[in-house]
Amino acid sequence: MIRRIASSVIATAAIIAATGVHAQTPTGYYVATPLAKVEKTKLITRSTLWLQQNGAFVAARAPERDAVLCQLVARNVGGLAAFSVGGKAYDAAQLDKCNGKTGLPASNVAAN
Repeated sequence: MIRRIASSVIATAAIIAATGVHAQTPTGYYVATPLAKVEKTKLITRSTLWLQQNGAFVAARAPERDAVLCQLVARNVGGLAAFSVGGKAYDAAQLDKCNGKTGLPASNVAAN
């Protein structure tokens, strides 16, 4: 478990270092854009470290399934406006399914 977290931290740090902190577009294998502004600058879902970058959370590739990661980060930030994996954005149906697992009433997710 510690090795997974450490490797996620190292991979995320490498991504940030390679792209530069001042990049305008969030970069990472996973990019999750919250529906509303979130005060957190980082969060951990299971073994994946997410860092906030220009209003979105980014993470290196992780061992969990993509859909599970989407659901976990959506639950932590109160719903997502967008989610992409390896540069490919989730479509509306995938995003709705992801946000449906937040544990929040649908009206709260839609209102954000």
